[in-house]
Formats: sequence, structure tokens, C-alpha cells
Amino acid sequence: MKLYHTIAGWFAEDGGTLRRLPDTFGLDELLSIDDAGSRLKDQFELGRQFDELPALAAPIQSQEVWAAGVTYWRSRTARIKESKDAGGGSFYDRVYDAARPELFFKSSPHRVVGTNQPIRIRSDSKWNVPEPELTLVVSSAGKIVGYTIGNDVSSRDIEGENPLYLPQAKVYVGSCALGPGILIQSEPLDPQTQIKLRIRRDGRMVFEGNTTLSQMRRQPQDLVDYLFRDNAFPAGCFLMTGTGIVPGDDFTLRAGDEVSIEIDPIGRLVNTVA
Repeated sequence: MKLYHTIAGWFAEDGGTLRRLPDTFGLDELLSIDDAGSRLKDQFELGRQFDELPALAAPIQSQEVWAAGVTYWRSRTARIKESKDAGGGSFYDRVYDAARPELFFKSSPHRVVGTNQPIRIRSDSKWNVPEPELTLVVSSAGKIVGYTIGNDVSSRDIEGENPLYLPQAKVYVGSCALGPGILIQSEPLDPQTQIKLRIRRDGRMVFEGNTTLSQMRRQPQDLVDYLFRDNAFPAGCFLMTGTGIVPGDDFTLRAGDEVSIEIDPIGRLVNTVA
């Protein structure tokens, strides 16, 4: 079953049937109980049937968004290269092999945009890239209950200048996109599931890349377990799992670029750079 947040409220789709969920439904409630799948099915049966979705919003309520880094070999290599002048390469190398992952705060809800909404690049940065990531939807009990697509927009020159600048490179308005909806599913996705990134500029393709979940160094539940150590998320949270697709050093996002990230069976997240 897929869950969507729209300008008219929450909708769910199951077996080709689309229904608007009761007004009392919210993601906070869904992620605060043990069996999210059963609860959503109950709400689905109470919903009113619709023919098509209204305009989509980011599928988030009051959840924080966190992220994991250096979970793919490609991201490890890129982070070492961008930070070599600042002397940070060695610890990016070490964290790739360490038991403890890199986890960092990415966004509060008001900074998150949904599909077909604009993402932003920093005005004080000259090297900005999208980071397409499988994003885990996690209950308050630390259980993965679903999946969505995330774009962890990042300023690589700011982070590369000094690793202590990571929050400034990662956390700002419009730097986080989620959507188009949430696939409610407790079972892990197939390791051969593809993540596809396409970037178009003035109608032509300027970058495309693919990877699969099998290339991820860490298991999703392991990342969640570390995130929940000595931490609490009463309404659940989102956890981006890192990127395995990194454009070349000569590429930077520009205003007007269209960024498309596709993960089957979740869907397609599309944003234009403001």
C-alpha cells in the first residue's frame, strides 16, 4: 500500500484503488503504534474513494529527517577527494569500515519539499549536487515500516573545505526533498532494486546514473539501531541511507535544472532547482 500527503489531506492507494483517509488520520499517529500496516488498512477501509490524487505535498508531518553518510563505496571515494585539502580524507575512509556509521541531522519538516516543488542550492556555494537516497520511514519503536525517496541536496565545496561545516553544507531551506509518497512495507526491498538519477538542463540530459541497493555497505536496520541509541522519536522519523550516485567534479546544479530520482516500486521524485 502507498501513502500520499496532498493539499487535501492524506490518501492511500491499494490494488489500484485510491481513497482519501479520514480527517483524523495523520502520519504522527501511524508511526507511534506497533502495527502501522494494519492501522493503515483499517483507515483505508473507512476512506472515501477518489479517481485521482490532488497536488502532492511532502509525505511528512512532525518527523525529523536524519541521514547516513559513506554507506556506498562511491560516496566514500567522493568524500575523501573533496576533503583532501582539509585533511579529512582519512576519517571518511575509516568510517566506511567502522562498526559505527556516520549519522547526522538533515532536516526539520518546514525545510522539506515534496515532488514537483523546488529544491534550493546555497547562495554562498559554487559546487552543489543532488544525492538520491532510499529513505527509511521508521516508527517510534525503531521499526522500519515503509520507504520513500529522498534527495539530500548538498554543497560539496563547503563540506570539503572543512568537515566541521557539514551542517551548513546539508541543512538549509529546500535542501531536503521527499516523495512522491510512502510505500508502507515492513519487508526489506530486493537488494537488486535500482536507484536512478536523471538531471535535465534546458530540456537535455546533462547527467544520469544508476546504482542498486546491493551496493550499500550497511544494512538499513543497523542504521536505524544506531540512530535510536540513546535517542527517541515519539512520532517516528525518516532516515536517508546514503548515496551511491555522485556526479563528476565538473558538475554543479544550476537554477532551472530538473532532478528526477526513481526507485521502483516507490515511484519518482521530481524537483526543479529554484
